[in-house]
Amino acid sequence: MMDRIIAAKVLLKTIERGSAAGAAEELGMSRAMASRYIASMEDWSGTRLLHRTTRQLSLTSAGERVIELCREIVRVADAVTEVGADADTPQGLLRVTAPGILAETQLIPLLSEFADHYSRIRIDLQISDRSVDLVQDRIDVAIRIANRLDPSLIAKRLGQCPSRLYASRQYLEKKGTPNTPEDLKDHRCLTYTHLGGAEWILEKGEAQVVVPVAGGFQTNDALALRRATLSALGIAMLPCFAADQEVLAGKLVVVLPEWKPSTLGIHALYVSRRHLPMAARALIDFLAERLRQA
Repeated sequence: MMDRIIAAKVLLKTIERGSAAGAAEELGMSRAMASRYIASMEDWSGTRLLHRTTRQLSLTSAGERVIELCREIVRVADAVTEVGADADTPQGLLRVTAPGILAETQLIPLLSEFADHYSRIRIDLQISDRSVDLVQDRIDVAIRIANRLDPSLIAKRLGQCPSRLYASRQYLEKKGTPNTPEDLKDHRCLTYTHLGGAEWILEKGEAQVVVPVAGGFQTNDALALRRATLSALGIAMLPCFAADQEVLAGKLVVVLPEWKPSTLGIHALYVSRRHLPMAARALIDFLAERLRQA
């Protein structure tokens, strides 16, 4: 088969250069070898492909049809070669899911740099705060903030997600500032349903308290929770990466700064280590490096 691919290339170059000698020179073979390849193409097709004169070469009518097939043979052969050459190049469509607050504040800013490094990878980012079925939803990688993970999935820790309690200045001016965890019972505490919502666990050194919370508002969207906090609706537990800029801007205040919620992990989840697409591995390794630095 390889000889026939070479023969197709020789015939194409012969027509392009106008002679077997010209084809032989460009392809790095002897004129006699080029002539043998042309003869093999005629044997393969079972008909004469070239009109030969002392001054000119031209295609027969059969040759006109065969030359188009030769172009297709060479195109396919080159495409197969490119597959091997690209085997170590991450590429293709990568379906990723992540919670909105992480995507907005961390992932999307990083994806610009990732795209510069891996221009042949296309990202389909699905925003969801809920757990999804990676197989059913055809997701390659799920990015999740959690410590309790699905044991049926492979998990790689990308970074950590410390949280604090936050409120707007307007809310604290109106309702007062809590000084102890017990004071939270007198405040509107805004809760995130994916973390349970009924109680907050706060730590100070070795001490730990469990605080029942209620406030008339809960949501399954962390971005909505941040917006509600900024709108003076109450006190909320938010990831530091999602609220610290608002603190610097004077829009939010850290409440009970000595008491901290447990730090959660940021993880990449996927179905199979063995069959993980190269594009997915590239993204996971990139995020692990960048989020560790954050």
